[in-house]
Amino acid sequence: MCELKSLLILIGGSLLLLEPLAAQSPPSSKRPTSEPYTGDLGIFENPTRAKNLQIDRVMDLLGIRRGARVADIGAGSGWFTVRAAKRVEATGVVYAVEINPDYVRHINNRAKREKLASVRTILGRPDDPLLPRESVDAVLLLKTYHEIAEPIAVLRKLRVAMRPGGRLGVIDKNGIGSDHGLNADVVIQEAAEAGFRFAEQHDFVKPDGMDYFLIFRPAAL
Repeated sequence: MCELKSLLILIGGSLLLLEPLAAQSPPSSKRPTSEPYTGDLGIFENPTRAKNLQIDRVMDLLGIRRGARVADIGAGSGWFTVRAAKRVEATGVVYAVEINPDYVRHINNRAKREKLASVRTILGRPDDPLLPRESVDAVLLLKTYHEIAEPIAVLRKLRVAMRPGGRLGVIDKNGIGSDHGLNADVVIQEAAEAGFRFAEQHDFVKPDGMDYFLIFRPAAL
């Protein structure tokens, strides 16, 4: 229910009574998001996924190479973590960030099983990936951004975690947030608010054209 208020003001020695106005609550900064996936991790291991996403081309555009330091935000099964770890080799680091402790354990076991010593897991928070300051050259949010409940907060933390010249990649599909997608223009707007500069967009990451791939550069702090 709106509360009605009157306002008495003094102008030029005369008292004026303003008509009651309905007090308006400030608009919520929240937008719809999708519930984070908590099901079977096997869904991420489709054998055609790498070809459909052209993940090697994605890593090329993000500058992921031998010795690079990378963050996989919303790492899930570690599908991208593993591929990035093989790219950066033993001289690099891949931070696999998850808010689901079961997924973190899964990635730890997978990294040990596949002998990927460059993988570091982090149990993050919904508003903070808990990455060290200036620790990464490249970040990828692969079909995860629409699930982030505090996108501006997370992006600002990522900005602080990135090294000068680093690149942030977002792969997602258009949607309203609650339907497991989010329009690209919303992502671009939120990234700008968090201190990123939009660099380029690619649409090769899904043969049917559903998914987009955005790349951002961190603005100077």
